[in-house]
Amino acid sequence: MIQRRTVLLSAAGLASALLLAACGSSTDQTSSGTTSPGSAAPVATAPSESVTSAPAESGDTGNGHLATTTALTAKAVEGVGSVVTDDKGMTLYRYNKDQATPSKWTCSGACTKTWLPVIVQDSVQTVGVEKNLLGTVHRNGMKQLTLGGWPLYRYVGDTQAGQMNGQAKDKLWYAVTPSGKSSATTG
Repeated sequence: MIQRRTVLLSAAGLASALLLAACGSSTDQTSSGTTSPGSAAPVATAPSESVTSAPAESGDTGNGHLATTTALTAKAVEGVGSVVTDDKGMTLYRYNKDQATPSKWTCSGACTKTWLPVIVQDSVQTVGVEKNLLGTVHRNGMKQLTLGGWPLYRYVGDTQAGQMNGQAKDKLWYAVTPSGKSSATTG
């Protein structure tokens, strides 16, 4: 019985080690374009077109979580104005610390457990959002969506569509407007 447990524990440990190694082996490759690593030029996107990505930037999500989306919608919020929501109706935010490095993300590590980077696959549909301001920046081989050069995030404290619990959080996080600007502070 003890030998069987030892074999099972060894197999589980080996499987865990292989999974961790696979997660850690993902790297970004920088292409030889004219833009610098981590920068993203705005990309025009029609409802069924793909958002194309810029050269990759090395880094990771800090072992945090991710939010994926296939659509962006402008939604009017009383007292704030128009803000952008994802395909689930969740409010999207921008981080003022990203301002010093447009089209790059600065939220990593523990930050990505609270502020989920918005990841896109191939196409993003838009309603009321300025399509010519969409772009992407690479996060560990994935494409994080940008609007007006600002990487987009979703707040884990928003548990239902339409909530804005992250608005003005730490005076650094604000819901993003359809033109990529920071929304007005509530109350």
